Amino acid sequence: MLDELRELYQEVILDHGKHPRNFHGLEDANHSAHGYNPMCGDTLFVYLKVDEEGIVRDCAFKGKGCAISMASASMMTEILKGKSVDEAKALFERFHAMCTSDDTPPHTGNLDPDDLERLEVLSGVREFPVRVKCATLAWHTMTAAMEGQEEVSTE
Repeated sequence: MLDELRELYQEVILDHGKHPRNFHGLEDANHSAHGYNPMCGDTLFVYLKVDEEGIVRDCAFKGKGCAISMASASMMTEILKGKSVDEAKALFERFHAMCTSDDTPPHTGNLDPDDLERLEVLSGVREFPVRVKCATLAWHTMTAAMEGQEEVSTE
């Protein structure tokens, strides 16, 4: 069963990596940032349209990188639409914990369990520490964009 689950996770990552969702610029974005992972050369631009109530109405990305960074960015842009800025930051914190620790605390707060389950496919990177930066690059870039930073690096 574990092998079947791992294979399914790999298929999801490869699908998002080869056919990323929301892979385009966003002309009416009011937040954007460039993120770079010097370890493997991944580079992403994240674009967000956040309304006056602090809700992410649209998000997209452009860039190039490995399948993990592309898949993570693709999944992130799907999940963030309709979330508040606070929810987006909380999702990043939870996702980062999933990618870096075997002891992820139980789900608490108002995060959607379905979103967390979708992101679980990327949690296997914790077995390969150098790949954690690939998986979290888009999320660091999204956070930088929300905080008004133009550039962020995983170093």
